[in-house]
Amino acid sequence: MAGLAGLVLCLNGCYYSHLASGQLKLLWGRQPIDEAVVDEALAEETRELLRLVPSVRAFAIGLGLRVDGQYTSYVDWPSDRVVTTLVRTRPGSLEAVPYWFPLIGELPYKGYFDRDRAHVEAERLRDEEGFDVCVSPITAYSTLGWLDDPVTTPMLGRGAASLVETLLHEFVHSTAFLPESADFNESVAQFIGQQASILYFEHLAEDARGTLPDAERVRAVIEDRWAIDAAVSAFRDRLLAIQTEDDRLQLRAQAERDTREALASLPLQVLSPEQIAEMVRLSDACLALSGTYVIDLPRHAHVLAALDGDLEAMIRRLVLWADEGRPSEDFYLVD
Repeated sequence: MAGLAGLVLCLNGCYYSHLASGQLKLLWGRQPIDEAVVDEALAEETRELLRLVPSVRAFAIGLGLRVDGQYTSYVDWPSDRVVTTLVRTRPGSLEAVPYWFPLIGELPYKGYFDRDRAHVEAERLRDEEGFDVCVSPITAYSTLGWLDDPVTTPMLGRGAASLVETLLHEFVHSTAFLPESADFNESVAQFIGQQASILYFEHLAEDARGTLPDAERVRAVIEDRWAIDAAVSAFRDRLLAIQTEDDRLQLRAQAERDTREALASLPLQVLSPEQIAEMVRLSDACLALSGTYVIDLPRHAHVLAALDGDLEAMIRRLVLWADEGRPSEDFYLVD
């Protein structure tokens, strides 16, 4: 979802010109997927993953998601990411300072096709404006269905399960988008993308499975991620509780040590808790970024449970909320 401001292609200014250039590069580089899957210049692993895309599109349609012409093409993108995003927070705050963009309003992040430009801006924000900044590589880029977004090489880098979840996540965005509700939009797309990906692998025909993961493994990885998210959210809550303390920095350092120890001892099913504990990013700005996606996942799970586990009903509810402009907070009122 990072890089949504790239929709604004006609505005003057260095930043918007940069976005327009990157967007045009994506559009010009597109190759129809039905051609890419038989293109022997592409690696067989790439073609195997691309063969999944039409079936994911069909599955999304069956759930009630809007797909239009999205992800019917492929771009051999020469990087590990499509865009690099920045999230900024003020000292001691866990809330992102938003950016404002024409047409789409406020977003908690700002995206760059040029990673060097992103890092230069991150350093400026730190050195000149005193922000904490989280710099993140983003493998999927969406224009909310305004343009026919392609599958890109970075989207394939984490394998079939990640590709399927990412596609379904992005289809949620193109189906329903609530203005000025970035946290809600990202968290509901995260939740539905995860649950729909499990269903996809459950329904995948046996003769199409090949070396793809089974649904139980996909579910186990998602459950691992939820356990990690819960530990990080607990750390975030702990930081909120000490915001006004005089010795906040010392208390924060201890809380981070405790959290990394807790992560290292998680009884994960697939992922390595030791690696997670070492690699997880716990800066204020990175907590603001992760919070956008995961803080409300339990609330979305409650909605799905209240709808008797009917994901299609949840999607219909989401579309209704977007069409009628209802407040995002009311989406959770299902009792």
